[in-house]
Amino acid sequence: MLEDVKKTAEQKMQKSLEALKNDLAKVRTGRAHAGLLDHVMVEYYGSMVAVNQVANVNLGDSRTINVQPYEKSMIGKVEKAIRDSDLGLNPATNGDLIRVPMPMLTEERRRDLTKIVRTEGEGAKVAIRNVRRDANDALKKLVKDKEISEDDERRATEEIQKATDKAVAEVDKMLQVKEADLMAV
Repeated sequence: MLEDVKKTAEQKMQKSLEALKNDLAKVRTGRAHAGLLDHVMVEYYGSMVAVNQVANVNLGDSRTINVQPYEKSMIGKVEKAIRDSDLGLNPATNGDLIRVPMPMLTEERRRDLTKIVRTEGEGAKVAIRNVRRDANDALKKLVKDKEISEDDERRATEEIQKATDKAVAEVDKMLQVKEADLMAV
């Protein structure tokens, strides 16, 4: 039981770190990458789906993403979805290919993106702390039900705190790397 609580807490913390990693990958730097459009949703026969589900997304060069919808009827919808997204991109249609040039980041936009990154990081830290709280509550319940001793609870709480500190330090490291990447010209 005790090991299950610790293992579950560590797994949930790891999932929070993975989610942060994915969210940070979506925040663009000056370079183009195909994963940038992964969270852009487009209407496809009445349901919202990701752009990469209705189109082939690849790099034209280091500053251009090429999007080629599988159906010609989707060109306008995909272009509108990219334009309306929070990425600040201005796609241009060329026949059945949509080119998405990456504009140079201004100093102001870099600072805005840094704020977004910090917000994502704070959200991950809150999620990690919530996992810690849930694990500690589970330990208290085990003590109350007399399934473990108070000494076992104290030791397990310390281990969970160490795992929490390690995960928070990992979040800080990820944020530092991303912010350095954003501020690099």
